[in-house]
Amino acid sequence: MKLHELKPNEGAKKRRKRVGRGIAAGQGKTAGRGTKGQNARTGGGVPLWHEGGNVPLYRRLPYKRGFTPPNRVVYNEVNLYQLEDFDAGDEVTPETLEQAGLLKDETNPVVLLGQGDVEVDLKVKVHRISRGARSKVEAAGGSVEILDLD
Repeated sequence: MKLHELKPNEGAKKRRKRVGRGIAAGQGKTAGRGTKGQNARTGGGVPLWHEGGNVPLYRRLPYKRGFTPPNRVVYNEVNLYQLEDFDAGDEVTPETLEQAGLLKDETNPVVLLGQGDVEVDLKVKVHRISRGARSKVEAAGGSVEILDLD
């Protein structure tokens, strides 16, 4: 085989259609655009979302407004008053909170909020904690550790 014998595969190269070059060419006169009308004109045609007189989709669905961020983080909210059953020196982690039945969805991270009071010292390990909750836990002699979001 020599360089001048090389040819592309059958069907790999297709000639472009030359429209509007007379009736003998097969695509003359209207050049495949039909007879008159919006799509026959230069620059004619409608956008993809055009619905031909129907009420547009974005007006039919007024309740679909707004935007939901794809990467938002939904937390399990736990308040201090829910930690009453824990004893002094206990570790409060997402696993222990799940065993206590305080989490709605164990796959979501945990945030500790400051509603209520804490009387015993607890070792709290959560993904997020409010300022008020941190001060109440530390005032009771406990410690706070922030876990990484996975």
